Amino acid sequence: MAYRKLTEAQRAERRQADRDRLEQAARALLSSEGWQRWVRVRSTNGLSRYSFHNQLLIAMQCPDATYVAGFRAFLELNRCVRKGERAIRILAPMSVRTWEHGTEGREAGEDGEQSRRTVFRAVAVFDVSQTEGLPGTEPVSLDSPSQPIQGATHAHLLPALDQLAVELGYSVARRRLDGPADGWCDSHKHEIVINDELPANAQVRVLVHEIAHALGVGYSDYGRRRAEVLVDTVTFIVCGAVGLDTSGSSVPYVAGWGESGELDAIRGYAETIDKIARRIEDSLRPEPQDPQQQASLAA
Repeated sequence: MAYRKLTEAQRAERRQADRDRLEQAARALLSSEGWQRWVRVRSTNGLSRYSFHNQLLIAMQCPDATYVAGFRAFLELNRCVRKGERAIRILAPMSVRTWEHGTEGREAGEDGEQSRRTVFRAVAVFDVSQTEGLPGTEPVSLDSPSQPIQGATHAHLLPALDQLAVELGYSVARRRLDGPADGWCDSHKHEIVINDELPANAQVRVLVHEIAHALGVGYSDYGRRRAEVLVDTVTFIVCGAVGLDTSGSSVPYVAGWGESGELDAIRGYAETIDKIARRIEDSLRPEPQDPQQQASLAA
């Protein structure tokens, strides 16, 4: 199949379209609907492997996405994208050859000093809902049914969370707590306390919340209300990603607080949430991800 070579003007037009799409996706964070859409997409198992900017693009184009991958990656899962499905456009890094005057794609052997640089270009991916099983094969199941917060199905995650707390310089104590608090993070004593009468799954939720505080979301830097919203969002995301049912929790909402530079502020909060959630998720996922999960982790 022959590909039409684009002119420099056409390439510039495509790059501008990519920037405009990303800016539109970021601005969606300013609305309650857009913020909650990103949080739900981020909390879905399988989407944490995408960069923050690509999460925004996925949330804007496919709010109900649960597992996103490229066409070939789905073939490896014995799935095929249905004919006529509209692709989700995200940004992927590509290495290109450049010469002194910035010409791309010249044939090797021509005059000029060659080097390489990374650029980001739009690529097509799809959600699993846009696919179907290949005939005569058994599609790989991507379902991850959520477990109730009152159960003990995720007790195996507690040692890894305890270890992360230790790595951060905190001890973890479990004891009966009187009053409404299920736990707390004491940054002065470097101690995290958990109510040991909670079921194991609920302890996972509380420990994730307190570790988010230990990772730098404190009252002195953010204020009590804002800090609690940020760590609540981290908790919602991490618990959703590991398959704990958080349907009883509302999606925390930080947009609309009215500070100057509103878009930059909200985007900064979202990036902080994503960074902290990744740190906790990584501690719960010690084994390397499958090769198919490495595709398109761009921008």
